[in-house]
Amino acid sequence: MKLNVLFSPVNADELYFTNKTTVVIDVLRASSTIITALSNGAIEVIPVASVDFAVKLSGGMFGGKTLLGGERNTKMIEGFALGNSPFEYSNNVVGSKYIVFYSTNGSKAIVKAKYSENLFVGSFNNLRAVADHLTKLNNDIEILCAGNNTRFSLEDSACAGMLIEEMRKKHFEVELSDSSLAALALYNEFGTNILEMLKHSEHGKKLLENGFEKDLEYCSNYSVTSSIPSFEGNTLKLLNLQPVQSGVSTDG
Repeated sequence: MKLNVLFSPVNADELYFTNKTTVVIDVLRASSTIITALSNGAIEVIPVASVDFAVKLSGGMFGGKTLLGGERNTKMIEGFALGNSPFEYSNNVVGSKYIVFYSTNGSKAIVKAKYSENLFVGSFNNLRAVADHLTKLNNDIEILCAGNNTRFSLEDSACAGMLIEEMRKKHFEVELSDSSLAALALYNEFGTNILEMLKHSEHGKKLLENGFEKDLEYCSNYSVTSSIPSFEGNTLKLLNLQPVQSGVSTDG
């Protein structure tokens, strides 16, 4: 099993992912929000690469059961029902709904990797479950960091490193690319206190400035759910795994 990390979606074109097994990581905040939406009863999350396409897509879908969710530069988009805070995606809001989702980084990265044979969404919240599933698949893995406006982001890269470390514990014959070794080094340097790392990252600081401290705390929770979003037919649904824990519910 070979593990490779892409620190930004700009480092590969769409066809690069053909027939590959890919994990997209957008720690702040799309990954955690998508995981939460599906865990709390959303039927599907449909990631899109532009606001215009999100609006166009939502207009003719599912007879009033569709919600527009996401953000642009941390802020809810005008005309959208939801932003990109996982706290907005409670069961009473998203249960039995379809979510058309756009975000500055995460949804674009997912769409970029759409030709993957297997495509999953990971974060600190579901990291151990993702590592378990990837180990069982026993394929070469591409870990795609959503980054920060096409640039490197510390939090996504450190999360990739933590995922690599988890997989090394489970699978002794793991081959690491140079970028995987770099991500592992970042995790070892910054990953011992996830919340502090998030608060000191560029994007974390921006979220703090905009009043999203609780979102950082939420996104820092380690392996609190077994929910894994899986991309099939242009939509994200929960992978059918036996649940072991359900710590991401925002209800109550």
